[in-house]
Amino acid sequence: MFPVTGAVVERRIENQREQLYQRVERTDPGRDPPPIRCCFALFIRRQYNEDGEIHVGDTPTTNVRSSEWKTLSGINLQPFYSAEDLPSLPWPPPPGEFPYTRGIHTSMYRQRLWTMRQFSGFGTPEETNERYRYLLSHGQNGLSVAFDLPTLMGYDADAPEALGEVGKCGVSICSLEDMELLFRGIPLDQVSVSMTINSPAAVIWAMYLAVAENQNASYSSLRGTIQNDILKEYIAQKEYIFPPRPSMRLVTDVIEYATQHTPLYNPISISGYHIREAGSNAVQELAFTIRDGSEYVDWALSRGLRIDDFAPRLSFFFNAHNDFFEEIAKFRAARNIWAEAMRDRYGAKDERSWKLRFHAQTAGCSLTWQQPMNNVVRTAIQALAAVMGGTQSLHTNSLDEAYALPSERAVTLALRTQQILAHEAGITDVPDPFGGSYFVENLTAAMEASARTYIEQIDATGGMLAAIERGFPQSEIANASYRYQTEVDSGERVVVGVNAFTQQEDEAIETFATEESAQDHQAEKLSRLRRKRDATRTAQALDTLKRTAEGDGSLMPAILQAVRSYATVGEITGALKGVFGTYSETSVL
Repeated sequence: MFPVTGAVVERRIENQREQLYQRVERTDPGRDPPPIRCCFALFIRRQYNEDGEIHVGDTPTTNVRSSEWKTLSGINLQPFYSAEDLPSLPWPPPPGEFPYTRGIHTSMYRQRLWTMRQFSGFGTPEETNERYRYLLSHGQNGLSVAFDLPTLMGYDADAPEALGEVGKCGVSICSLEDMELLFRGIPLDQVSVSMTINSPAAVIWAMYLAVAENQNASYSSLRGTIQNDILKEYIAQKEYIFPPRPSMRLVTDVIEYATQHTPLYNPISISGYHIREAGSNAVQELAFTIRDGSEYVDWALSRGLRIDDFAPRLSFFFNAHNDFFEEIAKFRAARNIWAEAMRDRYGAKDERSWKLRFHAQTAGCSLTWQQPMNNVVRTAIQALAAVMGGTQSLHTNSLDEAYALPSERAVTLALRTQQILAHEAGITDVPDPFGGSYFVENLTAAMEASARTYIEQIDATGGMLAAIERGFPQSEIANASYRYQTEVDSGERVVVGVNAFTQQEDEAIETFATEESAQDHQAEKLSRLRRKRDATRTAQALDTLKRTAEGDGSLMPAILQAVRSYATVGEITGALKGVFGTYSETSVL
């Protein structure tokens, strides 16, 4: 931080003006003198270089702006916008009215704030349970479970494939016993729980349901979301186990079971977040996510479900990235596209089916290990965009996540960021305050048109599964990622602290480290579990699961039976692998 006050600033501007003009003339003859604000910025930069206290870079592009103005997605921007830029655009109706451009509720946050849901999980279930209690005691009103890589890939903690990964990027869950420990002392009928897991989502959700049973919580009282979005795994995140079609069967089984038994629980979170984290731009994130949603709807309809029975519980998950206005436009366009698809393409009659409800998370891919305190600012701007875009729940990333899982101090600051936005900034008083802005309305229309072009291309290939098999979304994301990184590497796109305004040494920050003992602890618990459970009951449940998988009936009852018998995640996914096989991606260049 520069140790200068307002009075010092004024004196330095006055005293150094002529000297600065002379410096500029010497270094860049013929250039017009910079304005006072720019002069002082140059002075501060050079003064601190000369004093040796801090080096913030002399990149020429930091004060000379590009002649091309585009969003991160490449949408061209005009010098300014006026009513003339909206002649053919229908003026969006008020919030709460179809197609919900301005928000799905009439009063939005006046009536109820978004859910503040911090993604968390590490080490053992016992350790993560302590973190959850801490977060709830500090004002968080929803839990979001992060699982470790072995769990995400369907392995138990004692599997050879799990070596070195147990508890590293999330909590290790191997059995119903672990899930009971994870939610010990946390009443599931009172706390909304989101779980980010995909290939073995049906297994983990069954464990959650079994814990609710043990707590005597009715299914009808359970609130939250299971991610359960396998298509984006093939597109972006690559944490798949089974081939696409058996995986889609499992997704549809969860949607069907939730429709029948858990009316308040979202059985899928159709996720653009990971598509963006893989390198897509905002238009691609929007288009591929919405088209994934249509694919799930098609599969549910083919199962025999009625559109208005399940569509109200479909939810979405978007990234909130750096381009403030583009992100707001993206969220507004998403509601437009989804509402029209549900009403006009699928014939939904229930208004709730038309409304796109979404969770947002600030952009992990935008966090930098250089000057990590800058991440606080990035996160605040991204969170503001999500709120201005009408999110229903929000996770704010912590400043240290480019290094490790967040520390308690960092995650508390991330939560406080949301609370300050909610209670101090005045942004919740009026729904969609940017509605009617010539720029935002024009950009919303441009985002929607660009996304619809992608959707039409995917429809022409036969749907998203066919497009994935051809490698279409994967190659589009790879190209966008390459373009962005090229811009950063060349200095065309400035990333503060990375390719401009750099420091010789970054400030040291506290980081969180998981205990290396997590793997041994989980393996010992598994060994005890296998000795004490009813082995015959477990074996019978796994055999029933295999036989069900060989047919075409729903797998959820058989998975629940296996979970209640304390079959492990690895055993259940192993039984399904024996029937479905596993998947390896064919690279498309």
